[in-house]
Amino acid sequence: MEASDAGSLLRALPSVDALARAVTDPSLPRRSVVRVARSFLDEVRDGLLAAGDGPVTDGVATGFGGLGVEVLATRLAERVRARLAARHRRVLNATGVVLHTGIGRAPLAAAARAAVVEAAGYAVVEVDLASGERNEREEHVAELLCELLAVDGALVVNNNAAAVNLCLRALCEGREAVVSRGELVEIGGGFRMPDVMAQAGCRMVEVGATNRTHLRDYADALRGEATGLLVKVHPSNYRILGFHSVPDLAALVALGREHGVPVFEDLGSGLLLEAEAVPEALAKEARVLDSVRSGAEVVCFSGDKLLGGPQAGILVGDRDHIARCRRHPLYRAFRCDKLTLAALEATLRIYRDGEPLVDVPTLRAIARPVAELEERARDLVRRLDLPGCEVVETDSYVGSGANPARPMVSRSVALPGGAERAARLRRSEPLPVFPRVADGRVLLDLRTLADEDLDEVAAAVRSGVLR
Repeated sequence: MEASDAGSLLRALPSVDALARAVTDPSLPRRSVVRVARSFLDEVRDGLLAAGDGPVTDGVATGFGGLGVEVLATRLAERVRARLAARHRRVLNATGVVLHTGIGRAPLAAAARAAVVEAAGYAVVEVDLASGERNEREEHVAELLCELLAVDGALVVNNNAAAVNLCLRALCEGREAVVSRGELVEIGGGFRMPDVMAQAGCRMVEVGATNRTHLRDYADALRGEATGLLVKVHPSNYRILGFHSVPDLAALVALGREHGVPVFEDLGSGLLLEAEAVPEALAKEARVLDSVRSGAEVVCFSGDKLLGGPQAGILVGDRDHIARCRRHPLYRAFRCDKLTLAALEATLRIYRDGEPLVDVPTLRAIARPVAELEERARDLVRRLDLPGCEVVETDSYVGSGANPARPMVSRSVALPGGAERAARLRRSEPLPVFPRVADGRVLLDLRTLADEDLDEVAAAVRSGVLR
């Protein structure tokens, strides 16, 4: 395009209808093309008007690729395809962070994915098949949780933040909740335990110091009927090293029972395995079974972290305390839909009847031995067959507050190039790839790539190289 004035270019712009007709891709719906054409031409006009009376060149029209009808139609088609692409779509995780919040935390097991598809139409939710009578929607999931954890009460809500809020409101509203200063955590999104307690109508009583809290600190804070709960909070995405101590849960439970005060533990990540099945990388992670066996009246944890299921908040423990949570008016606002319940039920059945370390993708990724990761990394290098591509030792992480600050040794395939190549991989079609960038190279971590992902990762990388 030769230099010209803005006015003449404005007059030369095609109409919405003419530009839409110039898009010839039959796969693009006409309605979408026309709608996007309006906003696209508005942007072009705004750019030209901003140029004023001066000459307008290709440089001024940056972002539109020129103002000819064919060029504009090509750019319009690109925008329409981008608008039509599903926002929530499958991606390949090569970051090395197993529970990556940005891309959906725990990938569902095959059985859970199948259960979601099965429940997507009409499905049993709040009805008993035998009698036809209405029942509680999470009844079957609650039965599985009670069986797996040997508790007599269980409840499921839409996430762990909701579980914490519901428990505090149902059991402690208008009363005091005693908690260690070292456990007043903030997790992602500004979720702070002091704020949650205030929202739940509790009066928070802080005890101890940041690094050390003693059992006597809790005992000194008890005030008879005014004390509603003793609260213990998993430190989630941080840990304190050095001169640090806090009473264990069993000691806190004993103190609570002596004074008639229930104990509530927000466990967070939800490791459901027996001790002998826990992978080495999770050896120091708190287990749900330990918490319920210690006697805490209510324990809550997430469904989409180490459990490896869908997003959910799970409350387990004493039947009467769980029943109070279910009867609270907020429960209806926090309850799960049928797709979540179907996925969670299928995941819990794996723990009861299957092999979680094999069938639950999150646990399988965490438990992979380094020798296996090395072999798979070398396989990916062979598939790529690109100059400068090599296997390197890296650290991977569980993520989402689980096993905080404890890296797992991993293997990655390193590619030349930095943020620009990583961005191309995230935009790759048909499947975006999320790598990480370190030391000016793009890393594809094999811990978070499933065996069936390798061909697709290789295709995405080669596509980016050839562009």
